[in-house]
Amino acid sequence: MSAVERTEIFEAERPRLVGIAARVLGDRAEAEDVVQQTWLRLHRAAERIDGEDIESLPAWLTTVTTRLCLDRLRARIPAPVPDVAVAGTAPDPAEDLVLADTVGAALQVVLDRLSPRERVAFVLHDSFGFEFTTIAGVLATTPAAARKLASRARAKVGQPAAEDALADWEVVDAFMAAARAGDFDRLLRLLAPGAVVTADEAALRAGTPARIEGRGEVAAFFDGSARAALPVLVDERPGAAWFHRGEAKVLFDFTVADGRVEAIVFRAEAAVLARVQRRDGGAGRGRAARSHLAADDRQGDEPPRTHQQHGEGDRR
Repeated sequence: MSAVERTEIFEAERPRLVGIAARVLGDRAEAEDVVQQTWLRLHRAAERIDGEDIESLPAWLTTVTTRLCLDRLRARIPAPVPDVAVAGTAPDPAEDLVLADTVGAALQVVLDRLSPRERVAFVLHDSFGFEFTTIAGVLATTPAAARKLASRARAKVGQPAAEDALADWEVVDAFMAAARAGDFDRLLRLLAPGAVVTADEAALRAGTPARIEGRGEVAAFFDGSARAALPVLVDERPGAAWFHRGEAKVLFDFTVADGRVEAIVFRAEAAVLARVQRRDGGAGRGRAARSHLAADDRQGDEPPRTHQQHGEGDRR
């Protein structure tokens, strides 16, 4: 294989390698660095083998990238992480796929609790579908041992510790960020199946829809909207609000349970807006709903999307 051919294969594999490394390490910049190291390893290996072909270059690249990730994970952990016995496993591949797709926003936090070998086995198998024989080669162990590592990691991920749960304000902020970014899939993951949006009389007069029911309909309504909404607290609950000329005009009052949004109420009654305060993360800045805000708070005059903008289906 010529140097040009090796380069072409590497560049074709680069996005996949970066994806694996980013999922294992939880840092895309570090993943890019690891993949660049893999390229340098390939260059040195090609010089050593005097022109002989690597049997399967994509497999070789995967192995080297993953081992480099494993080295970095080990460097983060000065002492070995003890194994934790967890009763029961999830042997059904269909259940594995559901788990890998639904661990949601807290996954990275949970992955940080896994040992490096558990993390590699879990990510390669459950997220990228590698066979345990391949994973065993990467980890220098047997397929049975690789399967056990993935099973142990899966059980830990499926039974996260209480401290791994997202705070309500994190769920609210993740939802609003997904809305602004137009990330429909992320909105769906953050919404409970029976999610509902309602409004008080004052919000209805401002043009908000009276009612939207169902996860898909709510996600579609917020998809790409709420760019001028800012994080707030109302009665110590995290929410968001549309501000106009430094004043809160419509509150998005969230109900969050088990890490998902169950309900949002548009509220615009003066008595409610008077209790709104800006916040940073989960902490309030002080009573600021009707006072002058800093220039960065005056993000724009976009009102909440009206039922006319969303379509006839939301006039319920």
